[in-house]
Amino acid sequence: MTQHKCYCGPGYATPLDAVRKGPREKLLYVVTVQPKLDEPHGDYLSTVDVDPDSPTFCQVIHRTYTNSTGNEMHHSGWNTCSSCHFVEEKGKAPQRDRLILPCLNSDRIFIVDVGSDPRAPKMAKVIEGDVLKKANVTAPHTTHCLPNGNVMISTMGDAEGNAKGEFIEFDKNFEFVGTWTKGETALCGYDYWYQPLFNVMVASEWGAPKLFRRGWRDSDLDDPTQYGRRLNFYKWNERELFQTIDLGDEGVCPLEIRFLHNPKENQGYVGSTLYSKVYRFYKDEKSDKYLTEKVIDCPAKKVTGAGSEYINGMMTDILISLDDRFIYFSNWMHGDVRQYDITDRSNPKLTGQVWLGGAILSDSSVKVIEDKELTKQPDPTFIKGRRLLGGPQMLQLSLDGKRLYVSSSLFSPWDKQFYPEMVKAGGTIVQIDIDTVNGGMTLNENFLVDFANEPYGPSLPHEMRYPGGDCTSDIWIVNE
Repeated sequence: MTQHKCYCGPGYATPLDAVRKGPREKLLYVVTVQPKLDEPHGDYLSTVDVDPDSPTFCQVIHRTYTNSTGNEMHHSGWNTCSSCHFVEEKGKAPQRDRLILPCLNSDRIFIVDVGSDPRAPKMAKVIEGDVLKKANVTAPHTTHCLPNGNVMISTMGDAEGNAKGEFIEFDKNFEFVGTWTKGETALCGYDYWYQPLFNVMVASEWGAPKLFRRGWRDSDLDDPTQYGRRLNFYKWNERELFQTIDLGDEGVCPLEIRFLHNPKENQGYVGSTLYSKVYRFYKDEKSDKYLTEKVIDCPAKKVTGAGSEYINGMMTDILISLDDRFIYFSNWMHGDVRQYDITDRSNPKLTGQVWLGGAILSDSSVKVIEDKELTKQPDPTFIKGRRLLGGPQMLQLSLDGKRLYVSSSLFSPWDKQFYPEMVKAGGTIVQIDIDTVNGGMTLNENFLVDFANEPYGPSLPHEMRYPGGDCTSDIWIVNE
């Protein structure tokens, strides 16, 4: 990576440059799932106006339909980001004008043109699932742009839907290049992040597509080769898996994983979903190996009336502010979003907490009989007369760190299992105002994006992105 002059792409030279110079977001691209499986328009990308000075503030102003069924669009990524690009002339750096939308169920990958008209994106290309199956991979998940201009997507299954942690690469024209890993593949796959300065990539694990696609069952945990609990570390240049860390029973389903944004920091965090734990991973100073430590623990609530003795938090998303000061995460079942100051990397300090629904509300049939954190069950939350149903799920933070957007849908088979009332009514997106000086969070009572009255019925908003990139898509590399 030192053989060529490295020019930055269309983003910002450093994470702090994005914080200081990045514009306020005016549009939000939202992956939106159609829960009615036979509705022919299918899933779509919603373009939401989040400009408070606009007459269409908090409204969906455009919908880019897949016009096909059975997809389950989930996460998204850019064709290029603030990673540097190896080009001879700065003006030839690629443009951030394509949003990549992989699908968990159909294995399709939709390429959306957001550059021609950012307010009205249009479908540019569809990569059919057969392309993946021929390479013996399925269930594409996380998309990251690479420093060479290509795009890489993590996958979670083989062609039969068994667990398999692999990655697939496409060129700048979205032509299939091949699978990425050389040698041994991981048992399971999900999310990933890389830091080229340290020649390392780390990936997390969910489970076998044939299991999670049909909904959650406690018995899924019986086979650890088919349901994840590990972090997998790769040599970036060699594309080789060199270390696997088993997080144990508490670390089941380590999903969203983030290195710190500073490309000179060789450490990061992962949220283990099922039991709501955050682990820090970091390089051992005395060896080539990585170590982990549990740094945040959200205890389960002991309950009656829930069909089980305990309700765990189910930590479904985490993100780190671009200045690497705060970590945020959502507990989809408990119903809270939290902010921790991570200035002391090993000792996060809780600085903010907001309740946005969940399964333990004061007016529900669930009664909490033992709680290590709360003295009473939280009350339901209403914004503009709309009760927030389900729990807080995907998060997206503004570049300056002052606005946190929160959507409510996790994965439609699981939405239907755990929060059927949210599926019937449609999901929501809300905004939390952030105190970036002292820490702290406040729910914005004037912001609500309601997916109840969509053209083809209530729908489910999941991941969110801005046209200019964000703190969960952009990866920086050192250019000195």
